[in-house]
Amino acid sequence: MTRRAYRLDLPERITTPVIVASPHSGRHYPWSFTRKTVLDERVIRSSEDAFMDMLVGDAPLLGAPLLAAEFPRAYVDLNRSCDELDPAVVSGVARPSQNPRISSGLGVIPRVVSNGRSIYRGKLSLSEAEARISEVWRPYHACLDGLMQEAQVRFGEAVLLDMHSMPHEALDTVARPGGRRPEVVLGDRFGASAKSDVVERLEAAFSDAGLVVSRNAPFAGAFVAQHYGRPSRGRHAVQIEIDRSLYMNERLVRPNGNFQNVKALMTEVLRQVIGPGAGQMPLAAE
Repeated sequence: MTRRAYRLDLPERITTPVIVASPHSGRHYPWSFTRKTVLDERVIRSSEDAFMDMLVGDAPLLGAPLLAAEFPRAYVDLNRSCDELDPAVVSGVARPSQNPRISSGLGVIPRVVSNGRSIYRGKLSLSEAEARISEVWRPYHACLDGLMQEAQVRFGEAVLLDMHSMPHEALDTVARPGGRRPEVVLGDRFGASAKSDVVERLEAAFSDAGLVVSRNAPFAGAFVAQHYGRPSRGRHAVQIEIDRSLYMNERLVRPNGNFQNVKALMTEVLRQVIGPGAGQMPLAAE
């Protein structure tokens, strides 16, 4: 594999403990993968948090590192533990104890994309699954862990904003009768992955931008929030989900006419959470 597992955009000077990450916006589909899937290009992309890395692309201008996946979630899911292997899609894997993510086909090597559509006809070999984890999952998390450690040494704490997008239909179950449905969901694992003032500041910033915010419903945070969020140790992680219909055509997986407005909104939210930053152009991506 010649392509790197991630893109890291750094400011000239890091001025904040905040790290912005986009683990599901990767859009490099290796030929070795696409020749095995039974899905067409549009359907296979339905599990992407498409364009999220672009929406938060100004983070380095504000003094914060931006870490973005290069490979897609359908290939390897960076928001899962590396040992969440699904025996229904990977040969030679022992059936795990009850794990709802694996049971639903959403382990570290996903079996399905949105609406439960199967990615493959058969199974992958264990060696192929392990290669994806070694070449993509481990480098991404090594980089993220390094960024968290550096922030904590420099600022006394680290704050991870783990950026995601959610299908508009995912909010049907939490829409309030007669009210606006949530457009942003902040997941802090019910207080276990971030201190309250971090989440309150995020909620205020999104609310000031005119968006309806929900906490932990229907998404409370998955592996990244659970693994990196240790408030008692000065490490905070919040999973942030944005309604895709605000900025993209979900069926065609294309930015819509409101994309630039949402990008500007996201930059302003980051400015409020991060602070004014160094006001410098970012360095070339690592």
